[in-house]
Amino acid sequence: MALPSFMGHLKKLEDAGLVTSRKLGRTRICKLTPGAFTPAIDWLSEQSAIWEGRLDRLDDYVTNLMKERTNET
Repeated sequence: MALPSFMGHLKKLEDAGLVTSRKLGRTRICKLTPGAFTPAIDWLSEQSAIWEGRLDRLDDYVTNLMKERTNET
């Protein structure tokens, strides 16, 4: 990745409050902002719970379907 492209991405992350950076000589030090990820983590946890429930119901449905097919023969 070219440096200008990288710096553009870094600026977007800084503008979003996800990352802070500072320049030390020719080096740029980047640091994640942990609290900024809380909304994303919360949303992912909610989605995980929803999908676990859906997959559990699908598993129950398939298991019952297989039992019905076994009982028919």
